Amino acid sequence: MSLTYRRKIQKEGNAVPDELEQNVGQALYDLEQGSDLKQELKYLYIVSAKEVTVGPGKSAIVVVIPFRLLNNFRRIQTRLVHELEKKFAKNVVIIAQRRILQKPGRNNRVKRQKRPMSRTLTSVHNAMLDELVFPAEITGKRLRYKLDGSKQLKVYLDKKDQQAMEDKIDSFSAVYKKLTGKDTVFTFESQFRE
Repeated sequence: MSLTYRRKIQKEGNAVPDELEQNVGQALYDLEQGSDLKQELKYLYIVSAKEVTVGPGKSAIVVVIPFRLLNNFRRIQTRLVHELEKKFAKNVVIIAQRRILQKPGRNNRVKRQKRPMSRTLTSVHNAMLDELVFPAEITGKRLRYKLDGSKQLKVYLDKKDQQAMEDKIDSFSAVYKKLTGKDTVFTFESQFRE
């Protein structure tokens, strides 16, 4: 494999990309060279890629991109994800890299700016959830407290996206659990009882 994938991966501190990241970078480079996405992919790159096991013999690829390139990726995300899924034969999810700042407390009360709301744990997790299901829209969320004290988040997706997203629901749950540690169930049911 030639080093052409290097143009599509920019890791912090010039770290060496692993094999999966090299393969994703090479796939992006190949798509840029040989498809109609050339102009859109010209200045886009990834930060990292991870593989998450969804079930026995099934896995998904999480592609992490820089936050400032999120809108550029969104324009071509459906076509890009479709092409990457064809190439890797796995579900592919694109998520922006976000930073969570620690809550100011006794031990870390340095004179700094106030922590922005976009850097809180809750807002980062909510933004991740929106990016995870991107072409689909979230119509509602419910937090269920079980008898054993555990929590389960139930996310209602728009029914119009059911046909396209039906096979990805288990991947969404596994990826969100891996990234945030929260149990999540995705459904296309109506959130209101009729």
